[in-house]
Amino acid sequence: MELNGRVVVVTGGTRGVGAGIARSFLAAGAEVVVCARRPPEQPVEEAGRKASFASVDLRDPAAVQEFIGAVAGCHGRLDCLVNNAGGTPYRLLGEGEAQRHARVVELNLIAPMTASVAAYPWLRETRGSIVMIGSVSGTRPSPGTAAYGAAKAGLENLARSMAVEWAPEVRVNSLVLGMVRTELSHLHYGDESGIAAVGATVPLGRLAEPSDVGEAAVFLASDRAGYVSGASLLVHGGGERPAFLDAATANKADGPDKAGGPNDANDANNLEKES
Repeated sequence: MELNGRVVVVTGGTRGVGAGIARSFLAAGAEVVVCARRPPEQPVEEAGRKASFASVDLRDPAAVQEFIGAVAGCHGRLDCLVNNAGGTPYRLLGEGEAQRHARVVELNLIAPMTASVAAYPWLRETRGSIVMIGSVSGTRPSPGTAAYGAAKAGLENLARSMAVEWAPEVRVNSLVLGMVRTELSHLHYGDESGIAAVGATVPLGRLAEPSDVGEAAVFLASDRAGYVSGASLLVHGGGERPAFLDAATANKADGPDKAGGPNDANDANNLEKES
């Protein structure tokens, strides 16, 4: 297996996307340590191998420093840090105090930076890598989760800056995720029919599975990506279909016959805005 002997930390790795990432690293042969504030309801395991767990509040710099040091000390090395922990409740900007929005930024941007800085000396020794788990929310408007979107935009920029500052010893990349099906998907999309309907809006016809994210993370951490740094890999199934394609009447059976067309000036302007 391609990551035999490598030591990987996955923050927020006890459920959902994080657990999927941890399982993919286990399947690739790595020794995996997952951390969160609370232990997993069931062990994170794959292929007869199990991830170890540590309770850490990633918003506490001293605790993060102690945790990373303990992992590296126990295993004698650290090869990859996956900054996955994050998230946000739905909260409009005008309906919450600034401090609440600031805590979202703290978890989704400051905590990954804190963990990365703590891991840097160990990763430098192994010529290891960092994988940031970003979101399409950082590249488009994110109403209701504006602080989260802003944090994810900052995380992608942070990764690119780290990739330059810490080269050539440490590679730093981002996975930019779209919608992922987890045990909490029903809270966002409803029952199975709702999840299927949302998945149908994705060009590939489904939501991502945590394993899809995990395989991409393993690639970025592996020697196959040895010349990849400062990159943002889109894991979104083709993205979102531009809304104007459904709203426009051009080239539809009930609309004007071939009105406009691909070279129409207004369509070109719309395409620029969507891109």
